[in-house]
Amino acid sequence: MSEVPVTLDLFVEDAGHQLLIEALIRRVARDEAIAIVPRTQSARGGHGRVLVELELSFKLRAQPSDLLVVAIDANCKGWNKARGEIEGLIPAGRYLATAIACPDPHVERWYLADPSSLAKSALEVKVKSERRKCKKDHYKHILEDAFRSAGHPIRLGGIEFALEIVEVMDLYRAGKNEPSLAQFIEGLRAGLRLAKSSRGVRRSDT
Repeated sequence: MSEVPVTLDLFVEDAGHQLLIEALIRRVARDEAIAIVPRTQSARGGHGRVLVELELSFKLRAQPSDLLVVAIDANCKGWNKARGEIEGLIPAGRYLATAIACPDPHVERWYLADPSSLAKSALEVKVKSERRKCKKDHYKHILEDAFRSAGHPIRLGGIEFALEIVEVMDLYRAGKNEPSLAQFIEGLRAGLRLAKSSRGVRRSDT
């Protein structure tokens, strides 16, 4: 009998989050040999909209997926504070497991988290290291400039290369460079394992 896949609800800020987070989910699920069925529930409107859509989903959906994944930028507030915004909304027992992504300060730093692999891969993208900055759109410009300088056609500011970036990424090294990414990968890995092993457990709200 084929394996019953883990179903997954995904709430993210925008396309930049969606493309990268989905690629990371598929990469980690593949590494863990866990079949998944991701369902993107919200991927537009920014930070505030994600939280509104998330809270609304608890009221409208009778049967959630096995695993909940939510992503919002930390926006220089710090990973713990951003994570707390999300955790405070999730009813206990609603999902078998949760994984929270809070790129610090913005998701584009995750795209650039492993410059060594980007430079050595077929992408041949070179990224200069620099001190962390909180300026709005700063890393969006760095991401776009890096791919444009490497000769790649740009349609979506570089986020269209999310899958290729994640495929060549050394997750351990990327996590060392970006602690907020390491926190998400660790939480996602644990969440997938828990959801897989707990699918037969009756949720407290059903």
